[in-house]
Amino acid sequence: MSNYSPKTEVEVSILQKEKKENHLVLHNDDVNTFEWVIESLITICKHDYTQAEQCAFIVHNNGKCTVKDGVIEKLKPLKEGLVDRGLSVTID
Repeated sequence: MSNYSPKTEVEVSILQKEKKENHLVLHNDDVNTFEWVIESLITICKHDYTQAEQCAFIVHNNGKCTVKDGVIEKLKPLKEGLVDRGLSVTID
């Protein structure tokens, strides 16, 4: 018998904070246009146009794309900014 036990939400949150690197992941939706996603990535994440366009196509084709890596404290405001613009974003 293993010692595995599912992690609670609090434990997962603590583990994410302890990780040196987390990922801001943009998820596909059927609501936002390519132009809006690109504009949002440029404004919020400071992507250049080509990088934002590539992320938009990856999200469209694969369902999700990591748009930024870093410590959780730096990613949280970016996530909030993208969510405020109606985008679906998680920190993994």
